[in-house]
Amino acid sequence: MNTALQHPISTTYRQKTSAPSLLTRFIAWCKNEEESRLLWLGIILAAHGCILTPLTVMAVMFTGNNLYLFVLAIAAMGMTLVTNLAALPTKITIPVFVFSILIDLAIVISCVSLMA
Repeated sequence: MNTALQHPISTTYRQKTSAPSLLTRFIAWCKNEEESRLLWLGIILAAHGCILTPLTVMAVMFTGNNLYLFVLAIAAMGMTLVTNLAALPTKITIPVFVFSILIDLAIVISCVSLMA
């Protein structure tokens, strides 16, 4: 008598777990910072209005007063000022602040490259 062996076939469903991206984790962190919104307002206005913008404008002036860079530096400050004065939530104000810092850094890097 011949015996046929058949191995059992099992199909398992595994849902792929994906890690959240850096951007979604950053936005979630910004939403969690809503309770300290006034602290962020003070930090953003003080850091940008008293430190970053004057340094950026000074770098533009030392390299020959390029009007485009000057307007871009003032617009970066204007972005953060408008979002804070409009009392927008931190999920908007903090990313705008980070974006304006990147704009200021790009301006300073272009000013350094113009000097060299």
